[in-house]
Amino acid sequence: MTGTAVVIGASMGGLLAARVLSEAYGTVLLVDRDPLPDGPVARRGVPQGHQLHVLLARGREALDELFPGLSAELGALGAPLVDLHGQVHWYNDGHLMCRAASAMVAVGTSRPLLEHRVRARVAALPGVRFLPPAQVVGLEATPDGRRVTGVRLAARPGGGAGATATVVAADLVVDACGRGSRTPAWLAELGYPAPPEEQVEVGITYVTRLYRREPHHLGGLLGLLTNAVPARPRAAIVAAQEDGQLAVALSGLLGERPPTDDAGLLDFAGSLVAPQVAEVLRSAVPLGPPAVMRFPASRRRRYERLRRFPAGYLVFADALCSFNPIYGQGMTVAALQALLLRGLLAGGAGEVGRRFFRRAARLIDGPWSIAVGTDLRFPAVAGRRSAKVRFVNAYVHRLHVAAAADPALGAAFLRVVNLIDAPAKLLRPAVVARVLRAPWRQLATRSEQTRVGR
Repeated sequence: MTGTAVVIGASMGGLLAARVLSEAYGTVLLVDRDPLPDGPVARRGVPQGHQLHVLLARGREALDELFPGLSAELGALGAPLVDLHGQVHWYNDGHLMCRAASAMVAVGTSRPLLEHRVRARVAALPGVRFLPPAQVVGLEATPDGRRVTGVRLAARPGGGAGATATVVAADLVVDACGRGSRTPAWLAELGYPAPPEEQVEVGITYVTRLYRREPHHLGGLLGLLTNAVPARPRAAIVAAQEDGQLAVALSGLLGERPPTDDAGLLDFAGSLVAPQVAEVLRSAVPLGPPAVMRFPASRRRRYERLRRFPAGYLVFADALCSFNPIYGQGMTVAALQALLLRGLLAGGAGEVGRRFFRRAARLIDGPWSIAVGTDLRFPAVAGRRSAKVRFVNAYVHRLHVAAAADPALGAAFLRVVNLIDAPAKLLRPAVVARVLRAPWRQLATRSEQTRVGR
């Protein structure tokens, strides 16, 4: 292996990119603005690190492909492995899914612990090196701008475009800076147009707090999810994590904001369909203050639609597409992009950019349609509601009602939201037949009576 690759950003996306680049380049350099911690602690450059993170079942599998034994390693550090169908309370549109044992397994880990262990694995790879903290202030390119040849770095703090910069040469530069990616501005400096963008305003505020987990919490299960609906744009996720922790994330869409005081949190939790959330807040010992995060909009940059793009450059993970965090897709999609990039690099590192963008767009289409289609159920979310979107949302609601009594429908839904199956699998004749056969009106009435009576 020869050549040098530079990865901008050393968070999860950058670490995953570095993992696969190490198989194709002799040297891989990661540059980040922050000093990187030695242990599993949240850092300034990852403000969402204080929030509850969900690694979907397909994401866990992908990480184990990239880092063999990672799930077992996290388990040895106290992170529980969770059967997503058998050990989680799922309240979808107010209907409690019928549970059943499954092979869909997630790992209950905090973002700092997961990132710490992945970073340690990447740091141990031959040829991988983390540069001192620095700010990337621009790209280096050939005189005609047709190829990126490196990056310009300004030491932090106070580094800016006008500061004296150090040039780091590279055969490939990967932007893994997340939502704050500067690629559109850097492309403009080289004479390229900005990529088309798709944006869906969701106005989410979410508040996460850690509690000491006791055996009776969640009825002995390891997780809970209750989703937001148009009439009540509030949601919650509860997840068991390492060190006997229980992470509780309360969220509101479209300006609905969970409070941060104890009484307000309990009142918010009490307004949810799932009674277990309020029970946790009443009985569990908090391990720290609540952490607040706001997410204005999902954003997808369509680099695959550009007719011109410089060679030697790639945009990756959240810099390519950042999803509504409620659906927990971000890290899983980044891991799947890493597997995609690995396969493309195995066929030769030359001009991988265009091939990657085309294939990554197809990979993103499924989770993007899930997130955006679900968000468009809310009338205040701007966007085109095609006949297909309206039909699918109505159909999935009926599926949720039926899944309260039919575990096969719950399994089909969970395989899609965990990115194991494509969304179209929910429309297979066998699944549609089960939805149509279900006495969904009676089930819906029974569920409503249960909620009123609790």
